[in-house]
Amino acid sequence: MTAFSATASGKIILFGEHSVVYGQPAIAVPVDIVQARAVVVAAPRSPTGAVHLIAADIGLDALLADLPADHPLALAITLTSLQLNIPRLPAMEIRITSTIPVAAGFGSSAATSIALIRALAAFAGQRLSHAVVSDLAYQVERRHHGNPSGIDNTVITYGQPVYFVRGQPFEPLEPAQPLMLVIGDSGVQSSTAGVVADVRRLYETQPERTLAAFQSMGELARQARALIEAGQVNELGTLMKSNHALLRGLTISSPELDRLVDAALAAGALGAKLSGGGRGGNMIALVTESSAGAVETAIRSAGTARTWVTTVTAHPRR
Repeated sequence: MTAFSATASGKIILFGEHSVVYGQPAIAVPVDIVQARAVVVAAPRSPTGAVHLIAADIGLDALLADLPADHPLALAITLTSLQLNIPRLPAMEIRITSTIPVAAGFGSSAATSIALIRALAAFAGQRLSHAVVSDLAYQVERRHHGNPSGIDNTVITYGQPVYFVRGQPFEPLEPAQPLMLVIGDSGVQSSTAGVVADVRRLYETQPERTLAAFQSMGELARQARALIEAGQVNELGTLMKSNHALLRGLTISSPELDRLVDAALAAGALGAKLSGGGRGGNMIALVTESSAGAVETAIRSAGTARTWVTTVTAHPRR
């Protein structure tokens, strides 16, 4: 049987997490060193004629019909089937694997949805536009994260650095110089939906303070865009430190993340901050080729669960 597969990368947010939900700009980049993969194979001899889902990474081995309608994988399949005008899916086996850590700020849920959507389209012999894939993934994200900005599905679908403002067409971002980043996983899983809800409550109870922080984050993102496009990498680190301080002030950081950020800076990183939902998950450190090894060693010693080194290049993938 022919197998139809698709992959989707992870992502990290350089600037603007949380404030992007409130209309401020954000910058995000794809991270190809971690990926989700979906493989679809027809199963015409299946005795049940069912759609069989296997995602060993999350301990899932079930028939589609047995999953709740709002399960993220079931929802992605249903929405994609409607988009492809397939009222009833034939018997098939869908296998999903991923090297993207869950609840760590890498956009694992969006990447899984996007890989699945594209694999189903390939199985159906159709090609969906980036805009359609991104919108389908956003619908799944909205159901499970409550009030997502849409930045995860956008950067992962298009596979290139983006300057993103909610409700507006995204703008591709082309760094004039490569950005080398060390990523450290705090080892603490955190619910993005839960943190977003807490930030919403903070905004409702302390609107002036929270709005001022969001506006400051938005200004940092605007400045960061200019520096990235001008190739002024060293100056970018100072903005990262300021962004982390603002996030920490809104209780979005955690002791584990702060410890890793401090260790990275002490080891020579140009800048460092948490990335993603916060209170766990990832931190990122901007480094040079000469400091990358020392920074990676330092955050490992400070307790990171895993590390990655990635480079954001001047040329978008698509």
